[in-house]
Amino acid sequence: MQPDTKAAPFYFTPFEDRQPPEPVPHSVPRELLWQFLATINLVLGAWYIVWRWGWSLNPEALWFAVPLVVAETCGYLGLVLFTINLWKVRDTPPQPPPRLINDCISNPDETPPRPLSVDIFFPTYNEDPELVRLSIKDAKQITYPHPIDMQIHVLDDGKRAAMQQVAQEEGVNYLTRASNAGFKAGNLRNAMEQTYGDFLVICDADTRPFPTLLEHALGYFRDPHVAWVQTPQWFFDLPAGKPLPVVLERYFKRPGCWLGRLIEAVVGPVQVGRDPFRNDPAVFYDVILRRRNWANAAFCCGAGSVHRREAVLETALKTYADVVDGLIRSVTRDVTDAEIKADLSEAMRRELALETEITPYKFHVSEDIYTSIVLHSDAQRRWKSVYHPRVESKMLSPQDLLSWVIQRFKYAGGTLDILMHDNPTFRPGLTLPQKLMYGTTFWSYFGGVWNTVFLCAPIIYLFTGIAPVQTYSLDFFKHAIPFLFANTLAFMVGTWGVDDWGGKTSYLAFFPINLCALWTVLKGEKIKFPVTPKDRQEGNFFRLVVPQFLVIALTAAGLLFAGAKYTLWSSITLQSLIVNVFWGLHNILALQWIIAAAFWQPED
Repeated sequence: MQPDTKAAPFYFTPFEDRQPPEPVPHSVPRELLWQFLATINLVLGAWYIVWRWGWSLNPEALWFAVPLVVAETCGYLGLVLFTINLWKVRDTPPQPPPRLINDCISNPDETPPRPLSVDIFFPTYNEDPELVRLSIKDAKQITYPHPIDMQIHVLDDGKRAAMQQVAQEEGVNYLTRASNAGFKAGNLRNAMEQTYGDFLVICDADTRPFPTLLEHALGYFRDPHVAWVQTPQWFFDLPAGKPLPVVLERYFKRPGCWLGRLIEAVVGPVQVGRDPFRNDPAVFYDVILRRRNWANAAFCCGAGSVHRREAVLETALKTYADVVDGLIRSVTRDVTDAEIKADLSEAMRRELALETEITPYKFHVSEDIYTSIVLHSDAQRRWKSVYHPRVESKMLSPQDLLSWVIQRFKYAGGTLDILMHDNPTFRPGLTLPQKLMYGTTFWSYFGGVWNTVFLCAPIIYLFTGIAPVQTYSLDFFKHAIPFLFANTLAFMVGTWGVDDWGGKTSYLAFFPINLCALWTVLKGEKIKFPVTPKDRQEGNFFRLVVPQFLVIALTAAGLLFAGAKYTLWSSITLQSLIVNVFWGLHNILALQWIIAAAFWQPED
C-alpha cells in the first residue's frame, strides 16, 4: 500500500511494496538431526572444557590461562542454555477468529454475548506526525470476519498540536497526560485507564499493522489462559545492497565484474551493503523466540503484541496487593495486641489505597519483558504466552550507527537491570523451563565480558608469544577441532533458513555496548528511556566503534609482527602461529562490518 501523506516522501517510500518472508517451515527430520548434532556438540564441548581445566593450562602464565579458560567455561554454559532454547519447535496451533467475547473466557454462560472490543495503542513522543499517520492509516485497514468494536488511540506524550490534528483528521482518539511519568509504560497505563477494550494491540509509532493482524492473532485467545500473543517484528526498510559484480565493476571495470561473478559462482549471491547494521531480527524471532513456545516462555517484545486486558490488570492488582501486604507486615510486625494490629492494618490499607497507583505496565525501560515475567509468574492463573510466527506488521529499522547503539544499549541495560533487582530465576511461580529460558536471555547479556577475553587472547599471544596452553600439540587439536566442527555443523542445521553468521558477528561486535550497560547497572545508575530515532542521524560515528577498531588494528599488527618473528627468529612454533592466525582473522572478519556501518551512507 503506497503511503498517502501531505509531507514529502519518506526515505522508505520505495520499499513500500516489499513483502515479508514466510516463517521457516518446521521440519521434523531436520529437528531430529539438529537434536542429534547438538547432543554430540555438548558432549564434545564438555570433554574439551574438562581437558582445558585439568591438563592444558600453562602454569607459567596463569594470569593469561585462567581468565581464558573461565571465559571458555562461561561461553560453554551459554552454549548449553542456548541449545535448550533451540531444542524444539512447538508452534501453538492457530484457531479460527472468535466471534464473541464468550469464545475467549472461562465462564461463557455467565456473560451476556457481545462482540469483541479491541484497543490499538500508538504511543508516541517526538516522532514525525506524518509517520504516525501512516501507521494509523494501516491500522484502519485491519479487517475481521465478524462484528468487532475496534478503536485506535494515539498516545501522545509530546503533547503536540500537529499530532492532535493528525488524529482528528484520521478520525481516531487522541490521548495525552499532564506528566510523562513512567515514559512508555506510564503512557500505556494512562491509556488503559481511559479505554475499555477486551484486548490491547501494542504498537510503536512506526508500527504498520497488516489487515490480517486481528484475524490471525485473536484466535489464540480462545484459550482463556492466554495472556498475550507476540508477532514478529519485520523491518521492511533494510537496504537491499548491490550485487558483488556490480560493485567490483565500479572500481575495477570489467575484470572486477568477472571476479565478482566467479566469487558468486562459488559461494552464491553476494549483496554488498545489505542490512549494514545487522538489523534483521529473523534469528531472534524465527529461531529463539519461536522455540520458547513449548516452555510457555515466549516473552513480550512490545510492538506487534496483542494483550488480554484482564490478564494485565489482574496481575497489576495482585502485585499491588503483595506490595501493600508486605508494607503492612513490616510496620505491624512488633504489635502484639490483635485488635490494635487489625485496626492499624485497616487504616494503613485505606491510606495506601489512596497513595499507591496501580501499574499495569511496570515503569521500566524494558516494560515489555518485565510484564512477561510478572504474568508468567502468576502461580494461580498460570497465564500463557503465544509466539505467532507469521509477520503481521512492518516497522522501521535504525538507519545509522548512533540509533543502533541507543537501541542496543537500552535492550542490554534494561534486561540487566531486571536481573539485578528482580531476578526471574529466583522468582516464585515460574516453572523450571521458564527460568531456563529467561536465564538464557540474561546470561547472553554478560557475553561482553568473555567476548572481550576471546578478542584479546590472540593479540596477547601474537605480540608476546606467551600461550594460554602448555603447548599447541596434537592433544590440543584432538580436543578443540572436533568441538569446533560439531558446533558449526549443529548450529548450521539448528538455525536453518536464517543468517546465523550475521547473528554471531553482531553478538561479538556488541561487546563494548554490553560492557557499558553492565557497568552502568553495577554502579546503580538508572537506564534512561531514550526514544530510538526514526530518522537518519547525520554525523561522524567512528567514535562509536573505537574499541572494535582497536581490536582489528591490534590484531592485524600482531599478525604482521608474529609472521615476521616466525620468519626471522623462529621463536614460535608453526602450530601455535596457525591457531592464532586463524583466531585473529576470524575476529577481524567478525568485527569489520561494524566499522563499515559507522561510515555507511544510503544510496542516492
